[in-house]
Amino acid sequence: MHRGLTLRRLERRTFLRGAGVSMALPLLGAMEPAFARAAEKQAPKRFVAMTLGLGLLGENLYPTQAGRDWTPSRYLRSLDDLRNKLTLVSGSSHPGVAGGHSAEAAILTCNPAGSSGRAKNSISLDQFMAKHLGGETRFPSLVLAREGSASPCYTESGSMIPAEDSPAKLYERLFVDDSPAERARHADRLRHGRSIMDLVHDDAKRLSRQVGPADQRKLDEYYGSVRELELRLAESQSWAMRPKPKVDVPKPIDVADGADFIGKQRLMSSMIKLALQTDSTRFVAYQLGGSGNVLPLEGVDEGYHSLSHHGRDDEKLDQLALVEEAIVAAWGDFLRSLAEVDESGRSLLDSTAVLLTSNLGNASSHDNRNLPVVVGGGAFRHGQHLAFDAKNNYALPNLYVSLLQSLGMEVDRFATGTTTMRGLEFA
Repeated sequence: MHRGLTLRRLERRTFLRGAGVSMALPLLGAMEPAFARAAEKQAPKRFVAMTLGLGLLGENLYPTQAGRDWTPSRYLRSLDDLRNKLTLVSGSSHPGVAGGHSAEAAILTCNPAGSSGRAKNSISLDQFMAKHLGGETRFPSLVLAREGSASPCYTESGSMIPAEDSPAKLYERLFVDDSPAERARHADRLRHGRSIMDLVHDDAKRLSRQVGPADQRKLDEYYGSVRELELRLAESQSWAMRPKPKVDVPKPIDVADGADFIGKQRLMSSMIKLALQTDSTRFVAYQLGGSGNVLPLEGVDEGYHSLSHHGRDDEKLDQLALVEEAIVAAWGDFLRSLAEVDESGRSLLDSTAVLLTSNLGNASSHDNRNLPVVVGGGAFRHGQHLAFDAKNNYALPNLYVSLLQSLGMEVDRFATGTTTMRGLEFA
């Protein structure tokens, strides 16, 4: 059992006793853990994306040496104990994606059209994972953001998924059970949804007898989508009536200071850890975004967004480094918190790939090339700096193919990614 985490359930060998008779009960739902990992022998594989809106200074992030024998850069000094759990990727970007800040829409979809705003987006990496692997948990995925930040997550139809920006509300979603009456209402709404799907199902079958081959293929795809939604509704109905996990952690108080970027980052990161630890979800996207405020850090007296547009001014660069150094250090603490959790003889970090990146390689010039990319944890052979060509960038979507394969998915492409990332090996 994890320290600080209590899972309330009946013991597997529970008996009814009376009048000298003892009768063993069958396996009941209350005998199972409150999370999805009841019968799995191995820890499930997970993914967390943390995305920044204002990039990271490459000169302070990346070591000068490529390969494995590198000296920690300024930002990586606080992560030196994690170096064998990290892979650094420089000289990469999404092919065809431009637009400066608007490229936030493409950071997890890799879609140039989506970043332009002139055409609909495509499915984001986290939602692609959740679509195929998210059915084992109460929440197929969590979409989170800092207050005021847009979501980087999109459905298959290209619709943006709203993000939760309150750690307190997230805690309630994860760990506070609805009242019996609310559970019943929720289950009834899901049953109603399923009844509508049944009607659509009948209409689809009826139409299939009246159309030609081309339309038949379209209807087959439509029918498959209906069936998938039926299965999702059935699974949601099952979770609606099951208790949520109980944790020995109080409900957090949201950070009131809107300027405290790092405080908000740390608090939401602690909630992400709890969500993974209780197996409430396995796929998380957290958009940290940016901020126009002056962060409460010693030596910083100008707004974060203003500092990111430094124009190579030395004073702004010095202050920006303090801000970004704190962001990277907080990200490192999140990785350490996962490493401290043991499950099945491995750490939670070993089963969780964590991506830190941004849509901007140089916020000062709104450049979407040479993106900051660091991958921690998961099923990779870490410890190296993969240094690609800064002038002719490597396709970052290939990393996304590697991440998908690390989860056990048999795919060889994602968006503009057509292979796994060169030099990144599986452990």
